[in-house]
Amino acid sequence: MYHITHHGAADGVTGSCHQLTLHNGAAVLVDCGLFQGAEVSDNNPQTDPLQKLLIEFPIDTIKALVVTHCHIDHVGRIPYLLAAGFDGPIYATEASAHLLPMVLEDAIKVGITRDESVIGPVLKRIKELLVPVPYKTWADIPLSDLTVPVKFHPAGHILGSAYVEFRLPYPTPTHKDTRLVFSGDLGAPYAPLLPAPKPLYRCDDLVLESTYGDKNHSNRANRRQQLTRVIAEAFADKGTILIPAFSIGRTQELLYEIEEIIHSAALNPALAKLGLSWDYIDVIVDSPLASQFTQSYRELKDLWDAEAMRKVNAGRHPLSFEQLLTIDSHQEHLQTVEYLRNTGRAAIVIAASGMCSGGRIMNYLKALIEDPRTDIVFVGYQAAGTPGRDIQTYGPRNGYVMLDGQRYNINADVFTLSGYSAHADQKGLVNFVKRMRHKPARIRLVHGETHAKQALQHELTKVEGVGEVG
Repeated sequence: MYHITHHGAADGVTGSCHQLTLHNGAAVLVDCGLFQGAEVSDNNPQTDPLQKLLIEFPIDTIKALVVTHCHIDHVGRIPYLLAAGFDGPIYATEASAHLLPMVLEDAIKVGITRDESVIGPVLKRIKELLVPVPYKTWADIPLSDLTVPVKFHPAGHILGSAYVEFRLPYPTPTHKDTRLVFSGDLGAPYAPLLPAPKPLYRCDDLVLESTYGDKNHSNRANRRQQLTRVIAEAFADKGTILIPAFSIGRTQELLYEIEEIIHSAALNPALAKLGLSWDYIDVIVDSPLASQFTQSYRELKDLWDAEAMRKVNAGRHPLSFEQLLTIDSHQEHLQTVEYLRNTGRAAIVIAASGMCSGGRIMNYLKALIEDPRTDIVFVGYQAAGTPGRDIQTYGPRNGYVMLDGQRYNINADVFTLSGYSAHADQKGLVNFVKRMRHKPARIRLVHGETHAKQALQHELTKVEGVGEVG
């Protein structure tokens, strides 16, 4: 038969990396992501940051890599995989193949080196190994004397994201083969821009994410109302709103929602009563990488959902509106931070990283977190051990956070809008399984903290037709 080995995200949320080994000894890797925050490899519990990067498992049997999507906790260790000797094909959707070199170039510059003589050859080799695959099309992966078909299905998480289906040559009691599915990260229903994932007709063995296995998000109308209220309250204090967000996915969804808020303001008496001049709000995206990804989202708008396309056809520009400012150069970034510190100007700043563990958001936090006019809005998961988790936890208690070894009192107001998560919630994950006609005989839960997995396990065991869940 086959067996699955987890090299990350088995007992946590980050570092996704799963090895599928067939009876002939050949293997395929599904994702090869970076550990973040306090999470480290299950094989090596050391806290040395370098341990988050190393490939600590043998790769001689691994013949191919399949990428579900381009978030760093799913692809960040790929350069190290190549350095360890991997030289096989990298299968990804067409959009992910387009985005992956940009993601890894940024990761290398931030975490390894800015030496172009090193970066260039690595990116060149990655591009040579990439095999773009259209959605819903079988692609054959040669694994020694076997050929295993794989198919990518839209996951609705970020642009190009997919859950992957393998057709394995092992009969089940009712079928001539086994359908093994890795969920990657599934998107939330009714999320902006991308269509929600549709369940498969049949799945025999499912490796399922569980990030929000213990929570249900607020609906889209409620979360937009929450975001509007937060913006209104922050601007009443004449301060800056800081939104830490990943450059790909969350940033584009936020821009889409903010454009809708601004567009609706003139038509909505309730918004007009807030007394804000919505037309003159500065929305600042301070991330060259986010700007590149936003441009890619525009170029690949054929992957957008029907609602987004209706706006485009009506002449609106959901990701390129009048109030949007982008910051590219480092000097311009520093000037913007200093300007907001000195003036307290009301503005919305979206900057990476999403967990406040690096990137340009750090300079904004250092400059503004002790200013009571500042508001910090979290719209995504914060891993244990990251500054984002500390701010989220201790901010409402008037606590402090350590940023680059220095203590900062959290005088800013802190909000968490979990409804903007790009992950499916408990209901979405259960429905993904429940709506399959032929349900899995086994579900393996990954990519979640223990309490989230336990809560999801409890709900999945109630679904009729589901076998073992663990």
